[in-house]
Amino acid sequence: MGKPTGFKEIARHERRYAPIEERVRHWREFVIPLGEAELARQGARCMDCGIPYCHEGCPVNNIIPDWNDLVYRQDWRQALEVLHSTNNFPEFTGRICPAPCEAACTLNITDEPVTIKTIECAIIDKGWEEGWVVPEIAKHRTGKLIAVVGSGPAGLACAQQLARAGHSVVVFEKQDRIGGLLRYGIPDFKMEKYHIDRRMAQMQAEGVEFRPNTHVGVHVSPRTLMADFDALVLAGGAEQPRDLTVPGRDLAGVHWAMDFLTQQNARVAGVPVPDEKAILATGRHVVVIGGGDTGSDCVGTSVRQNAASVTQLEIMPKPPERENKDLTWPHWPLKLRTSTSHEEGCERDWAVTTKGFAGSNGRVERLQLARLNWVRDDNDRWSMKEMAGSEFSIPADLVLLAMGFINPVHDALLTDLDVVLDDGGNVKADTEADPGAYRTSVDKVFTCGDMRRGQSLVVWAIREGRQCARSVDQFLMGHSDLPR
Repeated sequence: MGKPTGFKEIARHERRYAPIEERVRHWREFVIPLGEAELARQGARCMDCGIPYCHEGCPVNNIIPDWNDLVYRQDWRQALEVLHSTNNFPEFTGRICPAPCEAACTLNITDEPVTIKTIECAIIDKGWEEGWVVPEIAKHRTGKLIAVVGSGPAGLACAQQLARAGHSVVVFEKQDRIGGLLRYGIPDFKMEKYHIDRRMAQMQAEGVEFRPNTHVGVHVSPRTLMADFDALVLAGGAEQPRDLTVPGRDLAGVHWAMDFLTQQNARVAGVPVPDEKAILATGRHVVVIGGGDTGSDCVGTSVRQNAASVTQLEIMPKPPERENKDLTWPHWPLKLRTSTSHEEGCERDWAVTTKGFAGSNGRVERLQLARLNWVRDDNDRWSMKEMAGSEFSIPADLVLLAMGFINPVHDALLTDLDVVLDDGGNVKADTEADPGAYRTSVDKVFTCGDMRRGQSLVVWAIREGRQCARSVDQFLMGHSDLPR
């Protein structure tokens, strides 16, 4: 490392955020980047730890110490080369990844990990500013044609890798714009959509064809794709939300979180939303059921829509403020996490179960709740028990269900192909087989991302897309030079 004692001499310094009263008035990103001099200092904190656990913590196995050191030395262009060698879209992960690499950092033992995510984002942002991110056009064409269904991070990563290997790739997307949940599920205040648009332009120059408004299984038969293409990649994500089957579920005002978020992203993009279908938090008492990232996104969106109040409920008990490093490090810890959206205005409550929705004239007005005790059963597994006499209710005229996703939607895409599913309802494929990784039960059909592994992180989707591309390339050509 360029400065072996940097971690002793330099304190951790993170990006700042615009003041709350300013940022809640718009839908743009509000992170204030560090200057290059400070970024170099933060890169110098990366210690010569011998075993870089950050590699294992990062699903795409980013070569983090190398580009930290290059930033310290102010060799930004080489840092970009190293970063891109493992990650097709660091501008996505540098904004919305929860940074398991930082949890695994050796310096996290003392709660002062290297600002890996901040440095990653700075490298790619500088790369775009300087014009260093250019199409990587294959020198030779293979004549092979591949269909990728789904344009989220897994599908995009897979498509880009295959195009760079010389194959012709067509990406099918059922929505009107490319990007999957990056486009319509992630609020613009976390990631503005021009980041997707300029990657699309790069990929189109590399030979990738995009076909939005094309729902495979509705507009195009999966069997047609099987006949017309040399390989088919299923990267459609896990879009079946977990439901809450309690009395009053059918009342107006109870919505899926993703419907709420998708509508607002459409408005920001200038896509009109019919008044009769509009889901708006303006002036309403909003209750978000589910304590994860999707729920947090609903909180930030509701605040920007001027909700009367916002409450987020979680069925699990409140996590500890600080994890026990002796038990958790270098793995991702369970601890209390407060997002920027929570800071903008939200009441949070834990160990709460929803008993039912109540209202009048067909519309929800209140939530009927009860408190839970979490105890270990005879098999040392956690189970929940309702506390006697703990029932209570809160006002709610907009309820957003953000309890996660259970598996891909089992529509005509999967049923017509008749692919085998795993016990969780995901498309089954072995990622360790060599050759044959990411292959489904149907010949020449592959799968990757959330459609295969279930709901997960953007960084896992990118990893799977890259690895799936290698497997497809090997299947078509007998060998592959794409990275594992």
